[in-house]
Amino acid sequence: MVTVMHIGEVAARTELSLRSLRHWEEVGLLRPSGRTDGGFRLYTEDDVDKILVIRRMKPLGFTLEAMGAVMDDLEVLRGSDADDASRAAARDRLRQVSVEAEERRTALARQLDMADEFLELLSRQTR
Repeated sequence: MVTVMHIGEVAARTELSLRSLRHWEEVGLLRPSGRTDGGFRLYTEDDVDKILVIRRMKPLGFTLEAMGAVMDDLEVLRGSDADDASRAAARDRLRQVSVEAEERRTALARQLDMADEFLELLSRQTR
């Protein structure tokens, strides 16, 4: 049996706002696995895993389109109906995203280093 969760539980587990989850659905980035008879969104563990991928990309400044492309490529690799050429193309695109993510992470680390230097300067000046 598949365990399902309402949006509030998913928001709490992923540390995201309800607004973000709803927005991602509106723009087609992520769809909940189902809805109740009353129209409430229902999410599965697989949905939560997808949300966490998106959440990890967000601080790196990827666009919604880029996040959507990554999600599509991950689906190709997870699916059993994709042909070898489609899988190879998805892997190549994900490798490119990985390189870009590493570059963005390096830039963020540099910014954090500068922030630490600034905090140290302030600390010395206020002693």
